[in-house]
Amino acid sequence: MCSIAGIMDLNICPIENMQKKLEVMNNLQIHRGPDGFGVWKNENSSVGFAHRRLSIIDIDSGQQPMCDDGGNWICFNGEIYNYKELREEIGCKCKTNSDTEVILYAYRKWGEDCVSHFKGMFAFAIWDEKAGKLFCSRDRFGIKPFYYTINNNVFYFASEMKALLPFVKKIETDKEGLKDYLTFQMCLGGKTLFQDIKELEPAHNIIIKSGNVTIERYWQVYYNIDFDHTEKWFAERLEEAFLESVKYHTVSDVPIGGYVSGGVDSSIISAMASKVCDGEFVGFTGKFTISKDYDESEYAKIVAKNSNFDLYQLDITSQDFIDNIEKVIYHLDTPIAGPGSFSQYMISSLAAKHRKVVLGGQGGDEIFGGYTRYLVAYFEQCIKGAIDGTMNSGDFIVTYESIIPNLTSLYNYKPMLKEFWSNGLFDDPDKRYFSLINRAPKIKDCVNWNELGEYNPYESFRKIFMANNVNEKSYFDRMTHFDFKTLLPALLQVEDRMGMAHGLESRVPFLDHKLVELAATMPANVKFKEGNMKHILRKSMDKYVPNEVMNRKDKMGFPTPFNYWVKNDAKDFIYDIFTSEKAKSRRYIKNSEFINKINGESQFGRNMWGLLSLELWQRSFHDKEAYYKSLID
Repeated sequence: MCSIAGIMDLNICPIENMQKKLEVMNNLQIHRGPDGFGVWKNENSSVGFAHRRLSIIDIDSGQQPMCDDGGNWICFNGEIYNYKELREEIGCKCKTNSDTEVILYAYRKWGEDCVSHFKGMFAFAIWDEKAGKLFCSRDRFGIKPFYYTINNNVFYFASEMKALLPFVKKIETDKEGLKDYLTFQMCLGGKTLFQDIKELEPAHNIIIKSGNVTIERYWQVYYNIDFDHTEKWFAERLEEAFLESVKYHTVSDVPIGGYVSGGVDSSIISAMASKVCDGEFVGFTGKFTISKDYDESEYAKIVAKNSNFDLYQLDITSQDFIDNIEKVIYHLDTPIAGPGSFSQYMISSLAAKHRKVVLGGQGGDEIFGGYTRYLVAYFEQCIKGAIDGTMNSGDFIVTYESIIPNLTSLYNYKPMLKEFWSNGLFDDPDKRYFSLINRAPKIKDCVNWNELGEYNPYESFRKIFMANNVNEKSYFDRMTHFDFKTLLPALLQVEDRMGMAHGLESRVPFLDHKLVELAATMPANVKFKEGNMKHILRKSMDKYVPNEVMNRKDKMGFPTPFNYWVKNDAKDFIYDIFTSEKAKSRRYIKNSEFINKINGESQFGRNMWGLLSLELWQRSFHDKEAYYKSLID
């Protein structure tokens, strides 16, 4: 785990002050790699790499940038878990024991197709001197970050966007990205909130040769549903695949720990990893003592006791929030997702004191259908099917008889249900799901929409929601697929940044591509059954986790009491931010309008979080443009 950065002139012309520019990029990402650094540039300074290292595998000899004996250079961030098997398959005589060198040899053997052989998380760039080609790639799910910009015919890339800011023409907000953010609290389709900075999407490569920049997808998940096998067969295959994934994800030359939230996903991973790690595994959890509604640590303790591993616990306070929230936004690079990023920042600070590597539970909800909104949306469609007489038609069925036992999960969502069903009831599934996740209407009076252009986020949404790798009749798969392609990468950004802010590597065993491909073949009524979200996951893993954790109905996703703090301990702090002269003068957001809405926020509302994060983001980057530009003067 580490940071990567690089510069390439598209016409292979010398780049002025290459050494300084690479060092600046390294320094802006120093938190990602406290164990070492390296800089390389080619003979005429037309291509250069910069690297910061967090030593996990081959601690003594895995320094980067690294070259092979054929003149290929690599700058790599991540872990290739099957590197030992690949080394044997290729038959290479490696000089090191690192996975980095194996990537170079895999590239020599398979070329750009090498990525299809990798099991792991990665973002890397390879300079092929003989071919005059730069080959960059990002893992299938977007676990490891890769951002880029092109300015004056020069291509810049980095693990974090802040390392690119000295090289953009001007630090400006991308209007389409902002519209996406106001709608979904994330950007779609490779957009970012920074104008001129793009994200290489998961499972994509960038190839630069002869002045041409080509972006290609190399992997896709297809929801080709298998109706021939039984639930028991799927449960057995899932357990096998998950155990294999956990074994791979615990490959390390340093001890491993895990986040333990008290929910199903992290509990399964921690329980299984504790057995694989043979006594070295430890867990980390956090709690908020203001109310039992925000304290799930008792469930984490049950898991730790049952699996016999030590659990470190952190009490998180409102003062922690006031002291650290600006650091959180700085490390995120752009505001994204929900207030859980603050909680993860705090727990990561605890974990980094004891481990360099932790396992996290990201991916389980998107792969197996764990979000309550799926229940809300599907329940409406079941009612529609019952009225129309089509409820039992076709293969893609989850009946309302199966949904009814789980309706108690919606107790805290009654205000959302009232709003959701107030308009557009029984409309087309794509419009209904968009309505369910669209946050823009709640802040419509606080945004200068006329300044943001004609772009409509619904079109980007629909392109993903209606993608042809999902059967058009499977509403459940369309919902989970959309979140898999959009929300999951956003959550992985949080996972990566909040860990790396403290020099901590986070691994996610749910995101093994063979496991994901298996789950994509499961019928909806296998994933969701008898009132249970993630039914097949619970059934497959029930022997690893105690029943009181595995089958609990009140999991809230490690809720952060942000809205409580907004109205109480942190109220003055928040008020001062929104009423500052800078905040009141923003071009796109009417912050002075929004401050009046504080008392209207629901317990788990995210509107305040979304706009507060946006304002702190502008403070951290837009308002400090002169500083970033001065770094390369």
